[in-house]
Amino acid sequence: MTQATTPAPLTRRAQRESESTAPAPRRRSTARGVLSEVLLWVAALAGLICIVLVVLAFTAHITLIMFRTGSMSPTIPAGSVAIVQQIPAGQVHVGDVVTVDRPGQLPVTHRVRAVEDGASSAQRLITLRGDANAQDDPAPYPVSTVRIVRFAIPGLAPVIVAFGNPFVLGGLTLGATALVIWAFWPRTGGRTRRVDEATEGDPGS
Repeated sequence: MTQATTPAPLTRRAQRESESTAPAPRRRSTARGVLSEVLLWVAALAGLICIVLVVLAFTAHITLIMFRTGSMSPTIPAGSVAIVQQIPAGQVHVGDVVTVDRPGQLPVTHRVRAVEDGASSAQRLITLRGDANAQDDPAPYPVSTVRIVRFAIPGLAPVIVAFGNPFVLGGLTLGATALVIWAFWPRTGGRTRRVDEATEGDPGS
């Protein structure tokens, strides 16, 4: 008489192999790995930009200025950010756009209309006018150094101002921290797999 055989239960290894074929956890793992790489590259790029700006400020006297008015429109509209470099007044030429510091007032950034000798060999008297203005500034500026505009980026000033807001900066910091924690949080699948393997190797199981 033939006796019917009962299928043997699946071993833990077979169960793990069948579960590993599920595509969803693998896709989540891949997405998490890609996000981790992106966050690392973004953080590295931001850090590199900060380092480069600090080095340029000390070695090449390059800084940033923001345009709050439209006196240099349309060449440099209001809300632009310009990269400026400090140079001796003797290197200034007609047509350059320069920033001049004024005692007790905000600096002015206008186009050079005329350059004359000053009281010393290092000093110059420069006449400025904004591209949007109909007349030259009231009087020439006696300067020994100026900051010449190398190039400008329209619309960037509001972004920089927003980053200076403590609430915006705090929110971005918290958001970035949450993304980093989520991206690098240990996966529970690995823990479960290690526990299963340890249980399988136990002689008493």
